[in-house]
Amino acid sequence: MKLIKNIQSIAKEVIRQEAEALHTIIELIDDEFESCVYTILNSGGRVVISGIGKSAIVGQKIVATLNSTGTPALFMHAADAIHGDLGMIQDNDVVMVVSKSGDTPEIKVLIPLLKRTGVKMIAMVSNRDSYLAKNSDFVLHAYAPKEADPLNLAPTTSTSVTMALGDALAICLLEARGFTHDDFAKYHPGGALGKRLYLKICDLYPHNSVPKVTENATLQEIILEMTSKRLGATAVVKGENQMAGIITDGDLRRMLKEHEGESLLNLKAIDIMTIAPVTVSPDEYAVNALEIMQSKSITQVIVVENNEVLGFVHLHDLLREGLV
Repeated sequence: MKLIKNIQSIAKEVIRQEAEALHTIIELIDDEFESCVYTILNSGGRVVISGIGKSAIVGQKIVATLNSTGTPALFMHAADAIHGDLGMIQDNDVVMVVSKSGDTPEIKVLIPLLKRTGVKMIAMVSNRDSYLAKNSDFVLHAYAPKEADPLNLAPTTSTSVTMALGDALAICLLEARGFTHDDFAKYHPGGALGKRLYLKICDLYPHNSVPKVTENATLQEIILEMTSKRLGATAVVKGENQMAGIITDGDLRRMLKEHEGESLLNLKAIDIMTIAPVTVSPDEYAVNALEIMQSKSITQVIVVENNEVLGFVHLHDLLREGLV
């Protein structure tokens, strides 16, 4: 079967229509939207989101976004609500009903029951003249006059608009709550994303060897230390384990080239080392160490606290943790 229109043209037209609809709702963000944010913030309860059909699926996504950004939320299917699920609503909750038309039979049955609970109600709806909009305390205008499909039936533009409006609500609440990096990490502990948010240098370096030599170490001692610890580098210390420098495989190769044909017996660590090497503190986030390694084109950093050498973190550690 051959399409009359070009596939790429159809795809571009769908995205264009949805993009235009998203641009339109920017102008619909008003004082009422702001009132919704403050109502949720001051409620002391949860956001209970309800809907049916595709709106229910979008509602579940908004619930997930709210929960992950510090606003407690749960989903209540509109059809299940009238069969017992209304019991999940507490006195200080805020209920948000998502519906394109705001006039579906299920919504018309649900709204009077919700009003009896006495909670504040938000309508996220395209039609401001709908039953849902007229019977809610606030209206978030998810305006979508036309779907992107040629029949104007499949929820496409309307779901994109509703999703974007839900994201805007969640991020406004996030900023108003002062939601921090650490808060986000608390709610996202799993997988690579979680590790990027919470994994610190102190979680990594204790598992590694700590190659180090004194400033007066001979070339043989340096090579033996680097070989036995297998990190491709060694710290150079002075006094009571104080940081003096670093010697890497690259430093050794450069030294051999510079002293080609010369005796190496008298060379000491202090003659070979790089002074003021890149270091990190044990409380630094591991992802920041990765950024340092990538920007400096190095494969390891020394962990230092109060100028005392504590250990090493290697690029392989970060690879093993899935940060790369």
